[in-house]
Amino acid sequence: MTQRAETDKIELHLIRVLQTLITERSVSRAAMRLRSTQPAVSAQLKRLRALTGDPLLVRSGNGMTPTDTALQLLDPASRLLQDADRLFSPRARAQGFDPAQSTLTFRIAASDYLDPLFLPELVAHLQRQAPNARLELLPLSGAFDYRRSLAQGQVDLVIGNWLEPPGELHLGRLMSDEIVCPVAEDHPAARLNARTWTAERYLGCQHVAPTPLHGTTPGVIDDHLASLGLKRDVVVKSAHFSLIPLMVAQSLLVLTTGRLFCTRYIDSLPVRIVRCPVAFRR
Repeated sequence: MTQRAETDKIELHLIRVLQTLITERSVSRAAMRLRSTQPAVSAQLKRLRALTGDPLLVRSGNGMTPTDTALQLLDPASRLLQDADRLFSPRARAQGFDPAQSTLTFRIAASDYLDPLFLPELVAHLQRQAPNARLELLPLSGAFDYRRSLAQGQVDLVIGNWLEPPGELHLGRLMSDEIVCPVAEDHPAARLNARTWTAERYLGCQHVAPTPLHGTTPGVIDDHLASLGLKRDVVVKSAHFSLIPLMVAQSLLVLTTGRLFCTRYIDSLPVRIVRCPVAFRR
C-alpha cells in the first residue's frame, strides 16, 4: 500500500524531469530544456532520488554521470512519455503511419564499416516506399553520444557493434560476420599455413585498427583480446575505416575485422584475407 501511495503521487512532469536530467547529465541544462529554474529542478532531482533510492546522477570530473540505475530507467521513462503523448493527442490517435504519405525525417547513425550496398539499398527502398520522407545519415564515432542522442530523439537508429550492448537499448541483429585478417600480398602471414600462422605470430605483428566507435572503450577486437589476457600492438588508429585497406596494402600492418568488409577490396587492392588465429565468435 505504501509503494502504491508513493507512485500515485508521481505526476507526468516528474517523469519528464527524470528523462531530461539523465539525457542532459546536468541540472542547469535540464532546467533550460524544461524552461524551469535550477533550484526547482534540483528539488525535483532530490525527490526522484528519494523515490528511486538511487543518486541517479553522480559527480564525474567537471560534469555529472548517470548511474546504472538511471540508465535502466531512461527507456521506460521515454516510453511512458511517448505513450502519454499518444494517449492525450487526438491527432496522434487519428493518424496511422502511411509510408507513402509520410514527411518524417529519419536519422540514422552508422559507421563506414557497413557493406557498401547496405545504405544505398536502404535509401532506394525508402525512396520507393516513402518518397516524401527524408533521411539523414550521421557518422558514428567515439565522440558521438549515441545513448543520449537516442534518448533525446536526435537519432532514431544506431547501427553499431558491441560485445556487450547497453541494456536499455532495443536491439535487433542486422548481420553476423566472421572475423578475419586482411594483409598485404607480400606480408609473411599470407605465406603461412594454418599451423604456422599462430596467435603468437599474430600478436607479434604491427596492427592497424579503426578508432573505437563507443566512447573510451578500446573496441570490440581489443576488448575480446583483453578478456583472453592478450594484447596486440596497434601502431596506427584511423577514424577513416574505409582508408585502412589501402594502408594495409602498402605496409606490413594487420587489420582484424569482418569478412564482409574485406571482400569489397580483394579485386581492387593487392591484399589477401587470412584467418584470425585467435578465436572470435561471429
